[in-house]
Amino acid sequence: MALSQTLKLAVRFSLREMRGGLSGFLIFLACIALGVAAIGGVNSVAQAITAGVANQGQTLLGGDLRFQLNQRDTTSAERDFLGGLGAISHSASMRSMARLEDGSDQALVEAKAVDDAYPLFGALATEPALPRAALFGERSGVFGAAAPELLFDRLNLKLGDRVKLGGATFELRARLANEPDAVSDGFGFAPRLLVSSEGLAASGLIQPGSLVENAYKIRLPAGASEADLKAIQDRAAKAFPEAGWSIRTRSNAAPALSSNIERFSQFLTLVGLTALVVGGVGVANAVRAYLDGKRGVIATFKSLGASGGFVFTVYLVQILLIAGVGIVAGLILGAAMPFAASAALQSVIPVPAEGGFYPGALAMAALFGLLVTLAFALLPLGRARDVPATALFREMGFESRGFPRLPYVAAAVGIALFLAALAILFSGDRRIASIFVGATIVAFVVLRLVGALVQWAARKSPRVRSVALRLALGNIHRPGALTPSVVLSLGLGLTLLVTLALIDGNLRRQISGSLPERAPNFFFVDIQSGDVDAFSALVGKEAPGGMLAKVPMLRGRVMALNGIDVGKVSVPPEGAWVLRGDRGLTYDAKMPANATLTQGAWWPQDYAGEPLVSFSAEEGRQIGLKLGDTVTVNVLGRNVTARIANFRQVEWETMGINFVMVFSPNTFAGAPHGWLATLTDKNASTADDARLLNAVTRAFPAVTTVRVKDALDIVNRLVGQLGTAIRAAAGVALIASVLVLSGALAAGNRARIHDAVVLKTLGATRRTLITAFSLEYVLIGLATAVFALAAGGVAAWFVVARIMTLPSHFMPEVAVATMLFSLAVTVGIGLAGTWRVLGHKAAPVLRNL
Repeated sequence: MALSQTLKLAVRFSLREMRGGLSGFLIFLACIALGVAAIGGVNSVAQAITAGVANQGQTLLGGDLRFQLNQRDTTSAERDFLGGLGAISHSASMRSMARLEDGSDQALVEAKAVDDAYPLFGALATEPALPRAALFGERSGVFGAAAPELLFDRLNLKLGDRVKLGGATFELRARLANEPDAVSDGFGFAPRLLVSSEGLAASGLIQPGSLVENAYKIRLPAGASEADLKAIQDRAAKAFPEAGWSIRTRSNAAPALSSNIERFSQFLTLVGLTALVVGGVGVANAVRAYLDGKRGVIATFKSLGASGGFVFTVYLVQILLIAGVGIVAGLILGAAMPFAASAALQSVIPVPAEGGFYPGALAMAALFGLLVTLAFALLPLGRARDVPATALFREMGFESRGFPRLPYVAAAVGIALFLAALAILFSGDRRIASIFVGATIVAFVVLRLVGALVQWAARKSPRVRSVALRLALGNIHRPGALTPSVVLSLGLGLTLLVTLALIDGNLRRQISGSLPERAPNFFFVDIQSGDVDAFSALVGKEAPGGMLAKVPMLRGRVMALNGIDVGKVSVPPEGAWVLRGDRGLTYDAKMPANATLTQGAWWPQDYAGEPLVSFSAEEGRQIGLKLGDTVTVNVLGRNVTARIANFRQVEWETMGINFVMVFSPNTFAGAPHGWLATLTDKNASTADDARLLNAVTRAFPAVTTVRVKDALDIVNRLVGQLGTAIRAAAGVALIASVLVLSGALAAGNRARIHDAVVLKTLGATRRTLITAFSLEYVLIGLATAVFALAAGGVAAWFVVARIMTLPSHFMPEVAVATMLFSLAVTVGIGLAGTWRVLGHKAAPVLRNL
């Protein structure tokens, strides 16, 4: 018979057999739909947010182009160049302290001063809505300002109240409802205080060396293309090679947000793929159980002359059709997620998700669903192909047949490897994706070995007197036992959840416990050079038991490495942050007390040769630097090239004064700059901290004071929210595990019914059987929980200790919760199915034995 005729006949038989419905494939459908929905939905939402950023790029950026300079304003030539491009709006942003008029309280704010042209795109929304003159204008020496509700609550203010910023007084005339270009300014730890450019100038906060960001937004003539934007960037780089400005376009309005969304979606995609792989175990169980119920049909096919290949094709078509139903259901759910997310994420992300249909994301999810189905269905289908009809008529199943023919095994392994390759290929960070995929494969193999080890231990266990325990041990290792499926399905989900719980717990312990113990009490930023001595005297008076450390500080951007523009240097993702944006810089004649040299030597105190730089060893290794290489930084509009003299170990986790780069003092001779200081006083109470903060703010209003504990509280809340979101995502994999577990137990019900009926006929009571089954599920659940704790603990240790370089601790509460959850799920689901099994009448079953 020709191949086309064989295939047509196989499809016809498949459709006839499926007239009975999908009752045996509900778990199969749920597993496939869940995984496909997770992958398709997450990527659709990510693309929706990306589309929202792209479609509102001008509004989010505040213009078609944005030029940013740190610690300086434009020169007249630069200003003329920018003004010749189109309409221009200038804003200046800096952190400072807003304090009540009577000086009784203060709060850190992100002050932003805007000019008359702001905003070029979008609309500034305030409550009440006021024209610019009424909102920001000066009245009897008092300027207007707008702030979000957070600042009103923090300082117990109401509309019309006044605060002081530097040397100027501001009246809060409106609440800030929407700042159109806020997302382009990046994440801020403090509430916004929006003022006029005239108001900020009157405050006296901007001094030589002050840490102020000047942003110049440009609105180009209508019709400007992306090519025009690129041409302007090239002209700016050529005309002002030492400007040191950061240039962004409307197509890259919020790079930090876009990068975070991309990374989070990649992680969730991998979690969804894990759920899909876990669901693949459910696919294999469902296919095996379905074929087991079709033994008579398969035997009849073979007795009437059907080849093994024809039988294989008939049931492969059925499995693919059923998988198609699950994939379509998952795609429908995934396609609906952007519409649901557009409303749910509005209060979390300041960019509306563009609800729509994203075929690329859904196609990838469908492909993953199809490949998982094939990878896990081929082996049981291959076994069914080779079982002789006589064995099937004798009621023998497929469990004892071992592996199918080599082509089926090779095809399943090949599809699994192709699936892993696609997961890595579609990921932006292929290193992390490779680790994740490799860990999943290793966990999969190890769980199979754990299942075999549990069966071996049950087989080799000494004979016990308890009948129930003896039956439980026999059930664990008998042919066709549920042990491998239960350990594999539940183990993967539990391992992922334990890993994430331990990472989250260790991070929280560091932020709320270890870090505050080692971190300083305060950071003081923007101390003017002329105020350093007076500032030190004040702090010494207010905190006599504290230790004050202070260093000069500038801001600079890395422009080139060994003379090569950083934009053309290939750097791994873990080291790219050093070259992205502006970095804090300092100089010192002596090696910092908290540093340890790993290579090279420190320069003499009276060194006056070519500029030298000490580079952080870890970051230097990641970037690929070595002793003698050169680093070019732009500081205050001037490019400075320094040679690497040494590498030093930096302990970032101490949260003290640390810099990636420390230069020799002659490098920035004569450059205006401020100072950075920290105060460490472990005996200070909360009242002592409050008194010092108030004294510094009163005496030095231009100094920005950051209480480290407050900053850590904010970070702790963010980590908590992120951890909750990640655990919720990992819950998808756990749900898939529970579904697979349910399917595995349901698939074994036929054998359970036979066992229960025979045992009851031989005198076993219902209580004995319930006890035996309960002990079986308890032993399997404990073995699975122990593996999940061990594997999850190792994975969490690697991430925390090796990648994050933080102390790693095992958390007993996670162990207890894992044990209880594993036992509750295995025993609960197992007994739920077993109770129905015990209710079968003996006679009908015995007649068919």
